[in-house]
Amino acid sequence: MSRRSDAIERFTVEAEASGLEVEVQQYPGGTRTAADAAEAVGCHVDQIVKSLVFMADVRPVLVLCSGGRRVDEERLASYLGTEIRIAGASEVRAATGFAIGGTPPLGHTVPLRTLVDPHLMDFDQVWAAAGTPDSVFPVKPKDLVKATAGAVVGVTR
Repeated sequence: MSRRSDAIERFTVEAEASGLEVEVQQYPGGTRTAADAAEAVGCHVDQIVKSLVFMADVRPVLVLCSGGRRVDEERLASYLGTEIRIAGASEVRAATGFAIGGTPPLGHTVPLRTLVDPHLMDFDQVWAAAGTPDSVFPVKPKDLVKATAGAVVGVTR
C-alpha cells in the first residue's frame, strides 16, 4: 500500500470512529488549495474547509476555515488569550500526522483544540481534505463540528 493510500486509510478509520460516514474522493489534478478543491468537486470555494494549524505558545490549535476566508490572527490570539503564529510544515506534520495541503479536520497524531469558522455553517455540505493533497470528502458542517468537538467561533474575515 502506498504512503498516499496509508494517509487516506488512517484518516478514514479515525473519521468513522468519530461517527462520520466518509466517502473519500480523489482528484489526480490535486486539491491542495481551496480553489483547486472547489474546481475539482464543482462547488463554491466557501464550501471548502481549510484545516489550518496555528501554534498558541507551544500548543497546536486547528482552525477549520471556509475556503474563501482568512483567519484573523488578532481575533484568534484574543480568543485564545495568547500569542499565536501559523505552524510550520514540520509542526503541522508532528501535530497532525499529515502534510500541509492534505491535512484533514480530524484523525490527528495528537488531539487538537479545534475552532470552526461560523461561515461554514451556512452550507448544507462542505468539503474537507481526507489526508492527501488530492483527496477530499463531503460532510455536513454540523456533523463536522460534532466529530471534531469543535467550537464554532468567529476568528475569520
